[in-house]
Amino acid sequence: MSPWKRWQDWVKVVLGAWMIVTPWIFGITGETNASWNSWILGIIFAAIGIWALASPGIKALEWVSGIAGAWVFFSPWVLSFSNLANASWNAWIVGLIAAALAVWTAAGSEKSTAAA
Repeated sequence: MSPWKRWQDWVKVVLGAWMIVTPWIFGITGETNASWNSWILGIIFAAIGIWALASPGIKALEWVSGIAGAWVFFSPWVLSFSNLANASWNAWIVGLIAAALAVWTAAGSEKSTAAA
């Protein structure tokens, strides 16, 4: 696949940007665990998305993306901010989307590698 064309990686960049701004949108900047988790994982998602766009086919990026997605999904419980409804639902939805995209992209890269 040629660089800068895979839509799944563009979605990861958007998810990263979304995660970066959500502490302000949901008014949780005072909640250290929730806000820092969102900022750090947002940067990770955006960086993975940009890196994958520039260099498609690096399978390790999909693993990192999948692990990051799983972390985001479970983070409300692990970091004890599940009482913050907006932050929790955001983490659950973004985590599921990120993990699903990672699995989808990894499965697609295996098919394209097998066909080559």
